[in-house]
Amino acid sequence: MHLPYHQRLNRDLAFEEHANGSQSLSHHSMTVGQEETGDSLGSAVPLHPLGVKPLGNKYFSNGNDARKYMGTLQGLPDEMLIQLLEYLDQRTLRLFGYTCKFLFACCMADDIWKSVFLESDLGKQSSFEWLGSWRATVLGLSSEKQIQVDCGNVFSDVLHRPFVCSHVSLSQFTTNIPPVNEIDRLENLSYDEFADKWSKKPFVLTKCIQHWPVNQSWSLDSLLSEYSDVVFRAEAVDWSFKTYCSYMRNNQDESPLYLFDRKFAEKMSLTIGKEEGAAYWKPECFGPDLFELLGQERPAHRWLIIGPERSGSTFHKDPNATSAWNAVIEGAKYWIMFPPSAEVPGVYVSKDSSEVTSPLSIAEWLLEFHAEARKLPECREGICRAGEILHVPSGWWHLVVNMEDGIALTQNFVPKSHLASVLSFLSDKADQVSGFKQEVSDPYNLFVKRLAEDCPDLLEEGLRQLAEKQNQKKRRWDAVVGGNEDQDQPQKKSTGFSFGFGFGDGDDNEIP
Repeated sequence: MHLPYHQRLNRDLAFEEHANGSQSLSHHSMTVGQEETGDSLGSAVPLHPLGVKPLGNKYFSNGNDARKYMGTLQGLPDEMLIQLLEYLDQRTLRLFGYTCKFLFACCMADDIWKSVFLESDLGKQSSFEWLGSWRATVLGLSSEKQIQVDCGNVFSDVLHRPFVCSHVSLSQFTTNIPPVNEIDRLENLSYDEFADKWSKKPFVLTKCIQHWPVNQSWSLDSLLSEYSDVVFRAEAVDWSFKTYCSYMRNNQDESPLYLFDRKFAEKMSLTIGKEEGAAYWKPECFGPDLFELLGQERPAHRWLIIGPERSGSTFHKDPNATSAWNAVIEGAKYWIMFPPSAEVPGVYVSKDSSEVTSPLSIAEWLLEFHAEARKLPECREGICRAGEILHVPSGWWHLVVNMEDGIALTQNFVPKSHLASVLSFLSDKADQVSGFKQEVSDPYNLFVKRLAEDCPDLLEEGLRQLAEKQNQKKRRWDAVVGGNEDQDQPQKKSTGFSFGFGFGDGDDNEIP
């Protein structure tokens, strides 16, 4: 007996959620246990759980291509098809996936279900049960209730590539660092040594934060025990720490959500600074932080960072031309860095330096550009481990990835040696300034006013250096245009590199 069409569709929706969890839409299923190798990956990568294969494998198949069963939709490129599916609600998305194997594989893509989650009522909740994937969480499906279909005749780089990126081994990129690229490692520094020799160089200090109480007491388990119900910001979501830990320890995302919270001290009732009961304090070697003169009006400057293996930040510069330190409490982080003037492979900057374009994930950049980047003479690489702290100089490009689940604390600051750079950024790139509260309408003049009140000699020196930089830019410009801007000849515009986070007063943009 054949059911009417609408009844068959409703039956299929219920089919996946059958209590015994033993049924599937196919007699065959693929498991993650099988492995394939590829020279470009440098290590074994498991087979796609549905059996989806890269597009190139199509030419070695028996000709049974699932794409030909899509009807008129086979005229759409895979990229466009995935974008189209992002407009569907969860019920329509599931029904669409039951039409053929190719569309089933497309509709199982977890990035699409992440968007569904964020737009759903569940996406607005801070605590819920994470079930290992965005799709399973949205639909409330335990592992034994999830459909397995053999999609071995689906060939698509768009579907296969994210899976590869989420399983690629990081060790091939984080080991065998050329000695010439190694970020300098020191036990500790005095402020005078930092100011004289190191303020414009990245380095790792191995014996600087051992006396921090958090360095002794914090671990993922201890934080979970004490702060499980505290709600933290993790990119686009606000989740309880218990929910985030559940996600962190059981996800297959290509780019896992990164907990990056600027209000952690208030949420955790922490005292910060050299006083009784403080959780930690800024390292003395970095000296005065001139943005402290702004008091309550200073921009966002410190964050708690927690993330799983593979999480991290793609290439960027820190906001407002500030420097930064990043202290690892648990875990280990791989850093690859370039000086301000470097052209980083795979990173494209707009003419006004306001926009940075790079691959969508850290793994994708590592696969495509890491080997090329490592050969550049400006390249600096290193690993910062638990109990160590890394210095990021003003203006330096950096990518960072967690090699394992971990905790870190970071803070942006303005050392005396980079005052001119910060003044230049606040003055010349006002549209890219970030992190200030909305009521601070003129950060440059506010900063200059506070410097004039507390450090007039330092301000005078900073403005002198700023004037020198502007004169140097003018001389370079005159050299390009032949010293006469009235002549009818093409003019080339110098493009510096800069990048600012849109931290602002809202939390939605708190992405490292």
